[in-house]
Amino acid sequence: MIKLKPKEILHTCILMLFFLVCSSGIQHEGISQDRGNQYHIWFNQPAEDWNEAMPIGNGRLGAMVFGGVNQERLQLNEESIWCRQGSYRDRKGEEVLPRIRELLFAGQYKEAEELARGKLMDERLPNGTNAYQTLGDLHIEYPDSGEYTNYRRTLLLDSALVRVSYTRDEVNFEREIFSSAVDDMVVFREIAGKNGKIKCQVFLSRPGEGEEIILDENRIIMKQHVENGQGVKYEARLQVFNTGGTIRVEEGRLIVENATALELRLGAGTDYFGKDPEMLCDASEAKGKGRSFDQMLSDHVNEYQGYFHRVSLELEGSLSNTMPTDERLAMLGEDGIDPGLANLYFNFGRYLLISSSRPGNMPANLQGIWNDRLIPPWNADYHININIQMNYWPAEVTNLSECHLPFLNFIGELRENGRRTARITYLSRGFTAHHTTDAWHQTALFGRPQWGFWPMGPAWASTHIWEHYLFTEDREFLEAYGYEVMREAALFISDYLVEHPETGFLVTGPSISPENLFVTPSGDTAAINMGPAMDLQIVWHLFTSVIAASEVLDRDQEFRSKLKDQMDQLAPVRIGTDGRILEWSEESLKEIEPGHRHMSHLYGLYPSPQYNWSETPAYMEAASNVLDYRLQHGGGHTGWSRAWMINFYARLKEGEKAHHHLQQLLAKSTLPNLFDNHPPFQIDGNFGGTAGIAEMLLQSHAGYVELLPALPAAWPDGKVKGLMARGGFQVDMEWENGTLTSAKVLSKLGNTLNIKYGGATSTIETEKGQVLALDHRLRGK
Repeated sequence: MIKLKPKEILHTCILMLFFLVCSSGIQHEGISQDRGNQYHIWFNQPAEDWNEAMPIGNGRLGAMVFGGVNQERLQLNEESIWCRQGSYRDRKGEEVLPRIRELLFAGQYKEAEELARGKLMDERLPNGTNAYQTLGDLHIEYPDSGEYTNYRRTLLLDSALVRVSYTRDEVNFEREIFSSAVDDMVVFREIAGKNGKIKCQVFLSRPGEGEEIILDENRIIMKQHVENGQGVKYEARLQVFNTGGTIRVEEGRLIVENATALELRLGAGTDYFGKDPEMLCDASEAKGKGRSFDQMLSDHVNEYQGYFHRVSLELEGSLSNTMPTDERLAMLGEDGIDPGLANLYFNFGRYLLISSSRPGNMPANLQGIWNDRLIPPWNADYHININIQMNYWPAEVTNLSECHLPFLNFIGELRENGRRTARITYLSRGFTAHHTTDAWHQTALFGRPQWGFWPMGPAWASTHIWEHYLFTEDREFLEAYGYEVMREAALFISDYLVEHPETGFLVTGPSISPENLFVTPSGDTAAINMGPAMDLQIVWHLFTSVIAASEVLDRDQEFRSKLKDQMDQLAPVRIGTDGRILEWSEESLKEIEPGHRHMSHLYGLYPSPQYNWSETPAYMEAASNVLDYRLQHGGGHTGWSRAWMINFYARLKEGEKAHHHLQQLLAKSTLPNLFDNHPPFQIDGNFGGTAGIAEMLLQSHAGYVELLPALPAAWPDGKVKGLMARGGFQVDMEWENGTLTSAKVLSKLGNTLNIKYGGATSTIETEKGQVLALDHRLRGK
């Protein structure tokens, strides 16, 4: 038996007594208790599959909690468990690249594509990129199989805690599970309402073969060199503590008998960052030694709430807060209205970002950090043709700027391989990568042309660095790191641009409009052309960002001047005779799939600030026409694509349409646990939807802060606190009957505030730390 200190035993007894008296469960300071609010995702039954389980995470170490009564399962993840089964080669473009461009300019698209695929694209690896893999599973099997009552499983978003409670044989049981960034481990505790009622078997497992399992008195170690040595080495270490009863080792499991309380602590590490996994687990174990569960929980909640409580949203009018989340989703349907569910979804999105992306971590991948497979869909890698960018759309505006940093740092990590790709394949300086990459920073050109031949990923990703500066004005970050990454991305584009022989304008190419195909006038199908609209919009966004950053830092004047000259020569994005923005530069090219999920040629509408009603109304109208046409032909049918729609319509200031697509996202593309459904699960839609809700309430991309720019009728009353606007302005708002009643703006940086609401505008000089209280006319209160 593992002995606990007298104080710990006394404290456990007090908690047990309180459990019996209070039907709402064990109370902890800072943890909300009301099951029916905008912070709780909850169910009346255990998860039957992974898409009903509840995610927890501390940024790098996560779990999916199933809440089973007879068999509890925590599916485990550690962010750096990746295989490494090969890499692509950079193929030389010196001879073939000019010929491909020549064919494209001559309208010989099929011939150009065949040449590109045969001479420039590597297609050797069967699975595309290397895969992010599951750590494995923590199993807790209970011998009882009788009926149970009063079951409740809740994810408390404001505390980053899963709570499971039920009654069996007149005994109440309660579990609490969380992943602590403070103690760097997953922590589980179960308490029985009567002495000696916990009996279970505890063990670890992992899909596939090759893991080594070691057991001692109260500990299980699982370790492996994944994929037979083709990937990282990892170690996971589980400690089991009991109050009352006994623990023994038997046939690869720890057998717990007659305990009153059970606590499990799991740490894990890999050699991805060059450290010894065993030493990492030793350090984690040592750090937790002498710390009680309640100390760990209290520190975890306090640390987590330092992020989460920066923003709060309250949308009034929901009638279903007391319904389980799965029933609530089912009741919503396609045309239902549930402001509280939108509120819950927003909170869940921020929870997921905090839980999967912390400073010092790897960026959130296609599934955040949650994955139960060895080969997940699309390898759960880093798609940089929209998906990872969408993961970080809510970071700045929802006041989670630090959570943006893993992605910003990852962009720079692509440079070593990306410089070689730029030089060998494109005869260019700077760095590039293509539609997707992985933990090993793959940048080479591979796959099929319709998704692979797109060297614009770093150019788009680098604009996030400038966005981070616009919100924070972190000059030190920009000067020491950010500007150089942006500059190298722009240097590649500067070299990559070529003059169109007929128009004299500069265009990108060969390139694609991501994942879409067109029909040529001769009837051929192709993807590659010169100067697709999205490329030109990304060039505008990146070059204007680098120019502005150069001016802020007062450096690089010669390069700045060159970029300005190239922008003056850049081909304009064209509007077709039918009033739509042309996806490709030639109107004769017709899309094969008019309802395609990618709406790449609207990049200038969102996330870029290029188009707005004040300066480019013709493009705003043309963008609206694109959306109408896409939707008429089935567009927006994937989760992340629908989330993008919300942001588009928010920028168009069409609140009703933005809200409609939010409802469609919830009704058609959301799993029971509120994970986004591509299908299958893909986390980008969660983050895109969260950003869209924020964009409906606050915008600042057009040079001014606009309050409630796309407020729908379904949200007549509400309030929000803590949203961020560019320029370092933190905004609180309240509204009634669809009308702003008050706003409070904290100027974190002391910049001039240009603010707008409806027809009212105001310009206010501020001081750092000043708080402005404004009415609906934007006058001081």
